[in-house]
Amino acid sequence: MTFCTRFAPSPTGPLHLGHAFSAITAYDMAMAASGIFHLRIDDIDQSRSRPAWEAQIFDDLHWLGLNWLTPVLRQSERLPRYRDGLLRLWDMGLLYPCSCTRADIRAAASAPQEGVALHGPDGLIYPGTCRPATPPVGPMPTDSALRLDMARALDRLSTPPTFTETGEGPNGETGLITSQNMAQTVGDVVLARREMGASYHLSVVIDDADQRITHVIRGQDLFEATQIHVLLQGLLALPSPLYHHHGLIRDETGKRLAKRDDARAIATYRSEGASPDDIRRMIGL
Repeated sequence: MTFCTRFAPSPTGPLHLGHAFSAITAYDMAMAASGIFHLRIDDIDQSRSRPAWEAQIFDDLHWLGLNWLTPVLRQSERLPRYRDGLLRLWDMGLLYPCSCTRADIRAAASAPQEGVALHGPDGLIYPGTCRPATPPVGPMPTDSALRLDMARALDRLSTPPTFTETGEGPNGETGLITSQNMAQTVGDVVLARREMGASYHLSVVIDDADQRITHVIRGQDLFEATQIHVLLQGLLALPSPLYHHHGLIRDETGKRLAKRDDARAIATYRSEGASPDDIRRMIGL
């Protein structure tokens, strides 16, 4: 099987040193295995995506010496594909519409039950306000968010979600990782947003399958989300890649770099005369 991986940035701001670390790590691993490297544009949030930032992504990555197969996959062009996945889950009785606002969820979370986790890999754990006692029937709605009924979804699988970690999670997790108690520690995650059509969790799983990704290489900040992705792969009968999570590039205070940190942007270092080799040295590669 040909080693195949990808780098999937969002065109919502400049690439910074953390992006460089992830992209170069994925590219180097693919080249070392005589494999394939894809660039994927995660532009499903059209309210924040900008063509200028996408152009900058291409420019910065080419400058770093990276090359990829074309054409480049753009999530904004794949909404019908994601809808097919949603319809399949809806027909299985695993989705339900949710009208709760973020404020509603925060209010419910302000009085948590004793011993119940407050935050999960998708943020505040949804309290189940809109969860029906029985699966909804009829056509799948298109004018509301759709959540995965986590307990029902887990019941559909014969075993808990499991994945192979060839890197290391934030607490040193490696090897065979088996998720437990996802209904309590993850909750009913959103798989479709009214304004976007699909969430990150659904789109990334379908994209990885369609591009035949064999190795997902990404930062440790996404380690906990992997159990959601493996669960969806099982429900949709999609293959599960191997996962390799790497450490994060942080600033002097230990804070993970964000796109708003323009001082760490690759374009800034380029304008100051840095070379691609300088960037590699800065990030320890």
